[in-house]
Amino acid sequence: MAALQGDFAARGCRALALDFSGHGESTGSTRELSLARRYAQALAVVEERVPASDDLILVGFSMSGQTVADLVAHFGPRVTGIGLCAPAVYANEAWPLPFGDGNGRFTEIIRTPDRWRDSSALDVYRGFGGRAVLVVPGTDAVIPPSVTAAVTEALAARARFTRLELRDADHMLGSWLRDHAADRRRLVNALLD
Repeated sequence: MAALQGDFAARGCRALALDFSGHGESTGSTRELSLARRYAQALAVVEERVPASDDLILVGFSMSGQTVADLVAHFGPRVTGIGLCAPAVYANEAWPLPFGDGNGRFTEIIRTPDRWRDSSALDVYRGFGGRAVLVVPGTDAVIPPSVTAAVTEALAARARFTRLELRDADHMLGSWLRDHAADRRRLVNALLD
């Protein structure tokens, strides 16, 4: 995320990124992580590092589509923009459950077709009135097209909405944007202009 942070900073924004437990250079294990813990970790970082008077622009990749929605629900109008890159949303029932080893209840819920449709994230996105940018890869073997369609429809309800399609990219949009400065700038410009 360093390149994306740099692009935001070049536009005069303070930028902050975090590694959730079990990711990047963090401690902990992804087995112990849950959507609820991801939210709590992100919330703690924002509350510790960002002055309460600052507006927020939140950017999330994949699973963090849910985390962004959870933060929007918490911070309300303080969030002026959201960038969602191949976002996932999850059934409300999955939110408190640990990810585990891939054979537990969390995995069972997220692998059940259409279970995500009761996600509170979709309601949050339907009510969001700020700037919203959805980045969609040309090929996504992780996020079903029906999820992307539902997120698109929800964001289009009230937000100032832009959909960026990156035809040659796959689900790993963080890596793609790191390596493709022009696409990264398109995302930043769409969020800030």
